[in-house]
Amino acid sequence: MRKVADIAVTVSMAALLAAAFGLAAPRAHAQAGLERLAGPPQGAKSTDPKDQRLLVEADELVYDNDRNTVTARGNAQLNYGARNLQADRVRYDRGTSRVFAEGNVRLTDETGTLVTGDRMELTDDFKNGFVDALRIQQTVETKGEVVRTRISAPRAERVAGEVSSFDFATYTACEPCKDNPAKPPLWQIKSARIIHNNETHTITYEDATLEIGGIPIAYLPYFESADPTVKRKTGFLTPRFITSTALGSGIATPFFINLDPSYDLTVSPAFVSRQGVLGQAEFRQRLDNGAYSIRVSGISQSTPSAFLPGPLGAADRDFRGAIESRGRFYLNERWRTGWDLVGVTDKWFLDNYRIRNQNITTEYFREAVSTGYLIGQGDRSWFEARGYYFKALSSFDWQKEQPFVAPVIDYDKRIDGPGKLGGELRFEANVTSVTREATDYQGIPRTGSYLINPTINGVNYPLYETCTVFERGRCIVRGLGGTTTRLSAQASWRRSFIDDAGQVFTPFAYLRTDLFSLNPNFSGFQNQLVNNITTVDDGTYGRVMPAIGLDYRYPFVADFGGLGVHTLEPIAQVIARPSETRIGHLPNEDAQSLVFDDTSLFEWDKFSGYDRVEGGVRANLGGQYSVVTPSGWYANVMFGESIQIAGVNSFRRGDLANVGLDSGLQDRRSDFVGRFQLAPNQNINFISRFRLGQGDLATNRFEAGVVARFAPFLPLETSLFYSFYEAQPALGFSHRREGLTASATYRITPNWFVTGSALLDLTHYLDTRDNYADAYKAFLANPVGAAPVYRNPGSFYVSGMSIGGGYQDECTTVSFNYIVSPIATALGVRERNQTFLLRLELKTLGEADLRQNVGTVTTADGISAAR
Repeated sequence: MRKVADIAVTVSMAALLAAAFGLAAPRAHAQAGLERLAGPPQGAKSTDPKDQRLLVEADELVYDNDRNTVTARGNAQLNYGARNLQADRVRYDRGTSRVFAEGNVRLTDETGTLVTGDRMELTDDFKNGFVDALRIQQTVETKGEVVRTRISAPRAERVAGEVSSFDFATYTACEPCKDNPAKPPLWQIKSARIIHNNETHTITYEDATLEIGGIPIAYLPYFESADPTVKRKTGFLTPRFITSTALGSGIATPFFINLDPSYDLTVSPAFVSRQGVLGQAEFRQRLDNGAYSIRVSGISQSTPSAFLPGPLGAADRDFRGAIESRGRFYLNERWRTGWDLVGVTDKWFLDNYRIRNQNITTEYFREAVSTGYLIGQGDRSWFEARGYYFKALSSFDWQKEQPFVAPVIDYDKRIDGPGKLGGELRFEANVTSVTREATDYQGIPRTGSYLINPTINGVNYPLYETCTVFERGRCIVRGLGGTTTRLSAQASWRRSFIDDAGQVFTPFAYLRTDLFSLNPNFSGFQNQLVNNITTVDDGTYGRVMPAIGLDYRYPFVADFGGLGVHTLEPIAQVIARPSETRIGHLPNEDAQSLVFDDTSLFEWDKFSGYDRVEGGVRANLGGQYSVVTPSGWYANVMFGESIQIAGVNSFRRGDLANVGLDSGLQDRRSDFVGRFQLAPNQNINFISRFRLGQGDLATNRFEAGVVARFAPFLPLETSLFYSFYEAQPALGFSHRREGLTASATYRITPNWFVTGSALLDLTHYLDTRDNYADAYKAFLANPVGAAPVYRNPGSFYVSGMSIGGGYQDECTTVSFNYIVSPIATALGVRERNQTFLLRLELKTLGEADLRQNVGTVTTADGISAAR
């Protein structure tokens, strides 16, 4: 029968074990011990670690009075608070106050750390001792992942309960091979001595070698790191290597300073051979209700001539730098505030010195967005106030055309309709103020009229006139110089009624009001080019739009058992309202993105923002059919059109940005729009959207995409999307736009993978016709010179691409990628950045990446071609 002893602890471990094992001693001695170790009174709580109970279990307990030892044999287990010691045999020597555990020894502490060995020799308080054939397993969390670290050594010593020394030890975070545990892990550190200090939470490695796959690749005579339980500790972080034609070669050595549990400082000097020392520092602080950070960067350049002169580069600057800040604060459970700020001395600095910032968009156009906000959210309400500042980072952008937007205030509140009115009442409000120095405009094609119209190799390449003086049909105003402030408010009501036949009637009504305060600025060189926009009002103006409408749906549902549930639903919607007023007399800043498709067919107002408001009597007609089977098969088809019944068609009369024209809504009867979606199972989903011409059913807009996961049959995840948009000359798109996006990830094994993606521009050859025309124009101006050179653009263009692969497991991530990303150069032609990126992460030790740009266009990043 297994023997158990449960004793209160108030003295040393020696007395503790003696009393526990005293079950085999004379009765008088054991009884005295129990009386002396009675512990705290019943009901009292003790915080003293000594006032814990030691539970000893074993198949046999033996007290040897001659040798003054107590032995627990046969699956011995000692539980002391949160610590647990297991062994085949445990012997306590009362004379030396030493504990000897032998055979499959396992010691688990309060943190979950597991120490195993063949033999342990410890003091009675576990603070000192030796371990033979030691193995330690500790579970820690890093970057949201749970990682198990392991230390093994033929012999280890624990001193004063704080310092553990491991001789000829190895450290790794990799799991041992299940089939061959003796096989070396993917990576490990072998060291002549590893010293773990529990008081300072550091691990010191002496005479250490980093091995990967059992092969030594790096030697370090001495280094120190925080133990895995530490998330913040002063010390050096993983260095970052730099190589660039403009910067030279160098290294960044981040140093983290843990000033306080709530704030820290990271100083990252970067030494580059061609430009000098780039200083970087980041301060972070966490408060009770949020956190904020500030990062500054700066350099006094040694070789400014490595960059292009202005306005294409920063060769005229010795000092360059940036300041960035981010804050997030929760005022209470409903309100939060924060900011994202970016300030730079020039638009190329962050890119030239490869300083990453999440507030910078890196698509075809580059810009840094600074914003501050206040957000409140209720059960059925929303409030948001923001301000925006846009810093253009593309070479050809002019900062004076960039808007400063403040404030932007949105409020949305929904309540139940009162009394018999029922339904839902909704109130929306928006305040927006936009200021810019110069008018942002672009020229558009003049139908049948071009400056020159050359024919080259039998192909006509028309060159469009530029917009030097504003004229409708020739210019689009993307943003008006000066200050525009608008206050908009809308109150709406709707309620659904379902009759006995299943028909759904939803009457609705809304009232929209807008107040504009306009102060356009036509002074200055750039604005004088469009100073005859005489249709733009100056002053304060109002606009009111009331509307009533009815939405009708009649779903027919049939259940065919194994063939699924089929639903056919005709939909009709009629909206009556007066015509829109002051079209073209008011600026349009936030309603330029008009996309007419299945998602906007039944919108009350199809404009994307507040600056425009849809008017006139309109009917939206359509229907959809869907089927869902018990096996999970799903399909949906939708089709419809929009008809202008009376009043002025808001989409027929373009504003300063020509919004509405070439949208598919400009005629009395709109284009047809539709959707087709198919999901045969949860792993495959196909969806397509289209817009077809009213008269000839020509494809004016088409999008299709499929996302597929083939597991478990094939470890492949892939997606493919195709887009086609017909030419919209009135909006500045003189030719069709067509592209293809594809991505795939294939797992060769559970750990090895390859991945790739590509963005193909199938109409890039059309973009080059202006290049042909420019070359032809230059040839006409100087026919004596060399003949114009025309490049063959091909039928498509790889605008963006990424291909690579890697390895990932519980302790290591290695990836290598070749990345091609689109950029926009100062000349306005499409070019690409090409980057090789190698990334290595050893869990709990750190990570490093090596990035190398190749073939970068000089006019895109401001780097001089002379180099």
